[in-house]
Formats: sequence, structure tokens, C-alpha cells
Amino acid sequence: MHALPETITTREVVYDLIPKLKATERLVDGTLQGRIERCTDEAEKARLEELKIEFELEISMIRMNLEHLMQRYSQQLEDAAQGRHSEGNAVLTLDAHEAVAVESAWALYRRAQELSR
Repeated sequence: MHALPETITTREVVYDLIPKLKATERLVDGTLQGRIERCTDEAEKARLEELKIEFELEISMIRMNLEHLMQRYSQQLEDAAQGRHSEGNAVLTLDAHEAVAVESAWALYRRAQELSR
């Protein structure tokens, strides 16, 4: 396992992390749910339902900790989202929970991409 990130830029949060988290949520709500509904094998259906719950719990944990990050750095993130260059790419220091959430979001996105193939 590699080290958790200690910092993240506002640009990464606004244009990489949040869009990937939303894409993961869409996959869980759409693609995975569709596979569950179409599945005729009960064992596979149970596995997919368990996987969906696992994704949803992980997304909830990630969101909770990212909300904390967004509250702490709300002005810097708004500046980045609005394209204000003075704080458009500020470096944000992550606490331990936020670092886990950031790493988990990227890992969950990679897992979701594997599922969609």
C-alpha cells in the first residue's frame, strides 16, 4: 500500500476528484443497478447487490469527509470553480480522514471503471 496524500490542489478537487466521484455514483445507480435487475442467476444477483451496498457505503464515507474538506477550504474551492487565478490552484492540506477519503475516491473510481468494462 502506498502513502496517503498529504495535500491536494483545489483544481484536483474541483475538476478531477468530484467529477470522478459523481461518475462512480452514476455507475452504481445506473449500470450496477441495471445489471442487478437483469440478472437471472441468484448467486450473481446477490453478489452484485452486495457490491452495490459496498460501493454506496464507501461513497457515503468519502462524501462525509470531503464535505469536511470543502467546509474548511470553501473559499479556495469556490475560487477554483469560478476560475479565479489568485487562489485558482491553492494547495490544501488534508487531515487523516480527508486523506483516506481522497485515496478511497480514486480507488473506488478505478474499481468502478473495471466493473463497467
